[in-house]
Amino acid sequence: MKKIIKKISRILPDKLYLSLKYRYMLGSFPNLKNPETFNEKLQWLKLHDRKPIYTTMVDKYEVKKYVADILGEEYVIPTFGVWDRFEDIDFDSLPDQFVLKCTHDSGGLVLCRDKAKLNKEEAKKKLNKSLRTNYYFHGREWPYKDVKPRIIAEEFLVDESGNGLTDYKVMCFGGEPKLIQVHKGRFEKHTQDFYDLEWNKQPFSQGVDMPCSPVEIEKPNFLSEMLDLTKKIATTIPQVRIDWYYMNNQLYFGEITFFDGSGLGKFSPDEWNYTLGSWITLPKKNSL
Repeated sequence: MKKIIKKISRILPDKLYLSLKYRYMLGSFPNLKNPETFNEKLQWLKLHDRKPIYTTMVDKYEVKKYVADILGEEYVIPTFGVWDRFEDIDFDSLPDQFVLKCTHDSGGLVLCRDKAKLNKEEAKKKLNKSLRTNYYFHGREWPYKDVKPRIIAEEFLVDESGNGLTDYKVMCFGGEPKLIQVHKGRFEKHTQDFYDLEWNKQPFSQGVDMPCSPVEIEKPNFLSEMLDLTKKIATTIPQVRIDWYYMNNQLYFGEITFFDGSGLGKFSPDEWNYTLGSWITLPKKNSL
């Protein structure tokens, strides 16, 4: 039955699919004629703000050059290789630690902490599944539709704790940073917190699977630099999120996200859905 539903959903027009999924996830149909909330406006942007450059900006390989041309190579995580197939990966040329990820989705990720212990069959199974998947169909985030599916290997980054990295996700509206999401414990006890530009913790959450941290997170000493760099990438895009990591006194660009949570996150309290929505100025339609 799931396969039948999946096949049917793939032939639905974007607007109908998004309306039905929104209703299923959030309990009501989105107002796409006069959207007000953050989530409604993201659905509207999926349908109507379709600039070709966005496809480059979500491609995890092509975006590296895009960002390097704007900011400089030092802000880009080093890449060891890019391949069309898992079988083409030259593991002998890779260091003992590395990350494998697909260029076109959000789930194809393999963390290798010790090359000698890497289960290549499991890695192949996971990455091949991602290579066969067009991420666009999941939430109709159209920039992913024409990204070429490939595998890249890049440097494995860890912070001083040795337990992965803290994610700093800067949410921009009309090219201006307004909020910073801080994600910790992504592979353990995942927490998500929101801070304003003065590093005041904001009193809301987004999604039951991502509770707030029980403690205040220390203001990063690189905050001003991160915000300045973010503005250079965000330009005048109506709403976009620029992600960062910090290691060894160096900021590293993570990725560009146009539809935070695919516009399906449950805000608590819900008034913040309207607050963030009020910060988005919708452009003129350029696609249906």
